[in-house]
Amino acid sequence: MNFKDLTNKTLIADKDLDWEDLGSGVKRKIMAYDDNLMLVKVAFEKGAIGAIHHHPHLQMSYVAKGSFEVSMGDDKKILNEGDVFFAPSNVFHGVVCLEAGLLIDIFNPHREDFL
Repeated sequence: MNFKDLTNKTLIADKDLDWEDLGSGVKRKIMAYDDNLMLVKVAFEKGAIGAIHHHPHLQMSYVAKGSFEVSMGDDKKILNEGDVFFAPSNVFHGVVCLEAGLLIDIFNPHREDFL
């Protein structure tokens, strides 16, 4: 299934979607999106880095598995399974994976650059 097939889908099976290898121990899977909202799974190997970056989108990320050192603006905190971080528009943020993990990222609006 390609990304365009996901637009406005309401019932999505994980097994029907492929991982996109981003290199350096990081891969992602776009699960669903429409113009306003996008949900993405991002898997990290231990030691993998989600580089410091910013974007105009609102982002919430749920730590589904593992442990991450999260940088948000000038703050840093270790977050573990069950924790959440919120990245407001244009705030620099990034992660370092301390224990192999999985983030569930939600964006508003959807990330056109991921498609």
